[in-house]
Amino acid sequence: MNKPHLNLMQFFEGFVKNYRKLNLNTQHNRSMFTQKEINYFADLGEMLGFESFIEDSKFDKSKNRSRPMDLAWWKWDKRVDRENYAYLALHLERESLPMKDEETIEKLFSETEEGFIPNDVVGILYVDSEERISYLNNLVLHKNKQQQSNALMVYRYFDESLPAQRVLAYHFSAGGIVEERKAVCKEDDYGYFSMIFEEELTESGVEVSYIS
Repeated sequence: MNKPHLNLMQFFEGFVKNYRKLNLNTQHNRSMFTQKEINYFADLGEMLGFESFIEDSKFDKSKNRSRPMDLAWWKWDKRVDRENYAYLALHLERESLPMKDEETIEKLFSETEEGFIPNDVVGILYVDSEERISYLNNLVLHKNKQQQSNALMVYRYFDESLPAQRVLAYHFSAGGIVEERKAVCKEDDYGYFSMIFEEELTESGVEVSYIS
């Protein structure tokens, strides 16, 4: 059947603009941030007509065992198959620990059984610095040559100069990087977090610089 790719960069734009609605603040721990962000995408998948499953399993051939996916969107269509899901529409991983950045990418692009190859993938992960992103993007490009997924990678790291989190998003096709967006995640005066795109932050008079 036809497996149309999702507009992942549009999903990122919605994530940025709606982040304040997650009601995350300085009193929440790392696990709460992870849970609320995964739930946001789980709800989005349901609203788009997919079946959302948290901690669903996917077989990893390199490890010869199943591993949990943070979030999976499955396409269900009885016109195609009355007993099985038509395909895995999206596999999302969300990781707070920079030390697990490579492992997270390995999970998204692991060699698996045919019915578990995701049409689209989303990775939201923290990294130590901007310098790390180039290495990870090259890893995604290498892995995706085989998997051929539509992919969105969102990297986050704290920048002392702002001070705030920088949020860098990269949209990949099977052929390479298609688009890039940059945002900032900031705490407001009441301790709640929201996101704003870099160009909007620059218009407000805050200077934002990146490694060239």
